[in-house]
Amino acid sequence: MATPGTNYDFLLKYIIIGDAAVGKSNLLLRFTQGDFKTEYQLTIGVEFGAKNLNIGNKNFRLQIWDTAGQENYRSITRAYYKNSVCAILVYDISNRESFEHISNWIEDCLAQSPKTVFMVLVGNKSDLDNRQVTFEEGKEMAEKSNLMFFETSAKTGDNVDKIFEESAKEINKKIGEGYYDLDSDVCGIKRGLNNGLPGQQQVVLNNNPNNNSIFRNKCCP
Repeated sequence: MATPGTNYDFLLKYIIIGDAAVGKSNLLLRFTQGDFKTEYQLTIGVEFGAKNLNIGNKNFRLQIWDTAGQENYRSITRAYYKNSVCAILVYDISNRESFEHISNWIEDCLAQSPKTVFMVLVGNKSDLDNRQVTFEEGKEMAEKSNLMFFETSAKTGDNVDKIFEESAKEINKKIGEGYYDLDSDVCGIKRGLNNGLPGQQQVVLNNNPNNNSIFRNKCCP
């Protein structure tokens, strides 16, 4: 019998990147736990969460790594770019500087991640009134770099699930088209029990009936 957290067709490794205080950790918390923390807590190194999604007739296990945005943690967080199938690049719509830094995050991602990495641009904190970045600006940047784009609010939950659902749908489509080398260790995708490969990258996280979890890790993957 499959252990909770191991009964999936494909395991997908995601990474969330962007400046400090743009709401990366709350996006992870909202998606995996349906929760939100009002007090700001600095991410030290990385945090990790996981959740199962049903896409079509397949069950996907998303492993999501939330990285620290401070420059002094870059040497640690860059290690998590490797073997990622999807990168979520986050800025704060009320912080112009965080948006202007996105081009640097894109360059970093392209340099460190697999060539097949799928990127999503996210303008977070759409619930705030003191907007410094318009929706049109975010959309234009995404189109220029061929990224999927959403504005979200981790506080209200608006569009948060869509980030992961829509990106997983696109990845599933690419799997069907043979875009990824699933026998490679670097594409960020692992076959699960439902694909008839028991024992391959099985990750037991907890006994939560929703198969969701978060933990902290201050070292390397």
